[in-house]
Amino acid sequence: MTAEEVIDRLRGLGSESYARILRNHGAQEPVLGVKTEELKKIQKSIRTDHRLALDLFATGIHDAMYLAGLLADDAQMTKKDLDRWVREAGCPALLEYTVAWVAAGSPLGREIALEWIESPNEGIASAGWSTLAGLLALTPGDALDERELRARLEHIRKTIHDQPNRVRYTMNGFLISAGIYVPSVSTYAKEIARAIGPVTLDMGGT
Repeated sequence: MTAEEVIDRLRGLGSESYARILRNHGAQEPVLGVKTEELKKIQKSIRTDHRLALDLFATGIHDAMYLAGLLADDAQMTKKDLDRWVREAGCPALLEYTVAWVAAGSPLGREIALEWIESPNEGIASAGWSTLAGLLALTPGDALDERELRARLEHIRKTIHDQPNRVRYTMNGFLISAGIYVPSVSTYAKEIARAIGPVTLDMGGT
């Protein structure tokens, strides 16, 4: 199946009412308004098709870009691919979920996440923190560097309230992931959370 054929199928599945919901959550045009459940049906019929995933993401159509993340072979993603995806994603749903999922599943996950979290671009930095959170879920606890993890949690304690909105959101997500997935730092993560207190976020009216 080609990208053009998939886009034709997506156009038939989209609705303006759902497209409005996606836009309210930050999706950038063009948006077809295809529900995630329909995208997952397409994923099930295609399974993994890395070339198709790259072609779909390159269309710039929100729904196709989300589907691209479901179809991609994470192991085949190059640094160039990941950097292009994070630059082109354009909205939290793609940056913090689609791109971050794929990056976390790739062999380059840790390397590129550490690079992204240092970016002055809010979206790229938020994708980096989401990727790191994904890595905590995917990596056995005994394979993690506990000292590095504690240092990162301490960095969050010191800086989270000074960060841009989406970076605060994803830093908080990383803190939660540390508490859930890494037993050796769970107590420490809870202490950090208590020290931070409430994290104020602007969810754009959603």
